[in-house]
Amino acid sequence: MSGRFLGCREAEADSRVVLLGLPLDATGCGRAGVKDGPAAVRQASQFLEEYSLSLRADFRDVRVYDALDLPLPPGNLQGALKVIEDEAGRVLGAGLGLLALGGEHLVTLPLVRAAAARFPGLRVLQLDAHADLADQYGGEPLTHATVMRRVAEWVGPGRLIQAGIRSGAVEEAAFAEANTLWLDPRTPAGLEATRRALMGHPVYLTIDIDVLDPAFAPGVSCPEPAGWTTAEALAVLDGLADIGVVALDLVEVCPPADAGAATAVAAARILRDAGILFFHP
Repeated sequence: MSGRFLGCREAEADSRVVLLGLPLDATGCGRAGVKDGPAAVRQASQFLEEYSLSLRADFRDVRVYDALDLPLPPGNLQGALKVIEDEAGRVLGAGLGLLALGGEHLVTLPLVRAAAARFPGLRVLQLDAHADLADQYGGEPLTHATVMRRVAEWVGPGRLIQAGIRSGAVEEAAFAEANTLWLDPRTPAGLEATRRALMGHPVYLTIDIDVLDPAFAPGVSCPEPAGWTTAEALAVLDGLADIGVVALDLVEVCPPADAGAATAVAAARILRDAGILFFHP
């Protein structure tokens, strides 16, 4: 099987989008192993077709260059975040779209910083089981559980839209009420409210694979029941196809907990369809 994601190119020249693997696993509290998520999703993608029957489009036409995994300095969290932000800034500064594969959810923070520097007025859409709005976790301000609090502070009040959330502390709920839009777009009303909040603005999309129910994505760090089906997640993305996504990530696939690679295959399908929906010419 190819070491690159399904249908991706091996050179950046003449590509329109760059796929970056970000194998960070430094602050997790649940199952370890998300550093191997990018490689697992790439391998699982080989079970799929490049052509999407439902979208009537081919992922190869998106012209994605898979740059493989970005080398991150071991044992140096701040250094790793800077490497991620610098490379994302280079890609976006070159006028290319960006797909990122985590790794833990903290990778979203440097990616959003890079996107916000390039695209003023950036909005962020988070699809996730967990609010990730803690101010600190274990006494640390930079973790997988605080990442969206830092993102919300970076982009400003009302510019983070959260969907699929079904887990959070009382303090996180209070912060969300004052600073974010907490919506579930699976209903027609929720989907339209999400579109209204995002239309006309550049959008960064972050997808934590645990937005799916554990029945569909068992291989995650912190499973949370009562989530979406894979079909529901794909329908949400399809319903938001006309928003202006400039970059996106998919994070938290945990291969050691992923029996039968079910989560990796679901993640690969979501990434393929999202690439087509938001970056197809």
